[in-house]
Amino acid sequence: MDQIADMLARIRNAITRKYKEVRIPHSKLKFELARIMLEEGYINNFIVEGNEPHKRIFIQLKYTEDGKSAIFGLKRVSLQSRRLYTGVSKIPRAIDGLGVTIVSTSKGIMTDRDARKEHVGGEVICQVW
Repeated sequence: MDQIADMLARIRNAITRKYKEVRIPHSKLKFELARIMLEEGYINNFIVEGNEPHKRIFIQLKYTEDGKSAIFGLKRVSLQSRRLYTGVSKIPRAIDGLGVTIVSTSKGIMTDRDARKEHVGGEVICQVW
């Protein structure tokens, strides 16, 4: 099962239902995705709770005063059956730069902007806008 697609689906479903937080099973990659979403302003906060093997990530979703989510869309780009690797010059931009593309590089998980600054390519994990 694709754990990243599951995480994105849980967040998407929680936003549809207007939940304040969503609970996701912990992994290092999911932790890094949540960290980037926090840094980019798409979520309010996230907390890791529990002990191995039952650790969970609680993501507090961010909404505007009129009830609209800060996240308008989530898209899994690289699939388990079809990985998408790209060089630094061909890293896709989410919604023409209005969103963020998350890339797994040799220097760690980072946004497309950071990957361009570091001049590294890698696997395109997902896009958030």
